[in-house]
Amino acid sequence: MTLRPDNLQQLREQMGAAKSIHSFNLAALSQLTEHVPENMTATVQAGMTLDNFQSQLAKRSQWLPIDPPCPADLSIGALLATNASGPRRFGCGTIRDWLIGMAVVLPDGRLIRNGGKVVKNVAGFDLCKLFIGSHGTLGVIVEATFKLAPRPELEVFLTKETGSLDSTEELLETIWHSDLQPHVLDIHRINDGPVTLVAGFAGTRADVEAQTEVARQLGVTTETDLDYDGTYRSTAHTTVSVAPAKVMRTLRSASNCDFVARAGNGIIYPRYHHPWKIEGQIGDDINITTSPLQSRIKKAFDPEGVLP
Repeated sequence: MTLRPDNLQQLREQMGAAKSIHSFNLAALSQLTEHVPENMTATVQAGMTLDNFQSQLAKRSQWLPIDPPCPADLSIGALLATNASGPRRFGCGTIRDWLIGMAVVLPDGRLIRNGGKVVKNVAGFDLCKLFIGSHGTLGVIVEATFKLAPRPELEVFLTKETGSLDSTEELLETIWHSDLQPHVLDIHRINDGPVTLVAGFAGTRADVEAQTEVARQLGVTTETDLDYDGTYRSTAHTTVSVAPAKVMRTLRSASNCDFVARAGNGIIYPRYHHPWKIEGQIGDDINITTSPLQSRIKKAFDPEGVLP
């Protein structure tokens, strides 16, 4: 069963009466409820796309520092339910770091609210983080409140084709031991191309210009953008998470494999040309099963199994 409510009350009624829900479309719930630029907070309904939300915030030179692929097709609800992120995750964090309040319709139709509309809100249990990444299995997110950030005065992305993982690792070590503070630090090999490092810098013009000058002295000189991530991740791939210190070792274990990797936080998006797994990693760094705790939480929020 797919739900397409026209308003919040209709969604609650449909949820309360449903026996099994496979998906839901919240396109009708797509309003910017509140934007308080002086407090740098905004409340938005879950059906609004991330791209539209960012456009609204940009009118006051603010933004939500989250950059997953295909923002024009990604709703705020899907952003939260999948815990989506992009290259700026290294410097800006995940959506959990920016969410301060949430409204959710539970499988029995009840509406619950958690958090608030101000940054300094510590009352009660923080259920918001529980629903982030739950893929709609615990309830339907209908509204969210975020703290925001000023749009950077300048943002520059530089790249270097290192040609090999060994050369990439040497360059990464140099960057780690330098005064550079990139907010993007990616490695990618796409369509059998060369291994390439991407570093991004954002902030005040003076700071970014100083950092990019240091990066250029290290050989990271070619200006680029982040289109590689959206283009690559809009096609079939898998997701692997390892400790950041194990990124290079993990990539070396791959054969005949394209990838985009977050060098700073251990997220790797591989695309395999042949059946493949990361040698020695399954059962070590990668959790590919549902834990007993997750099962208990699911049963507590959805005892009748209404949601997938």
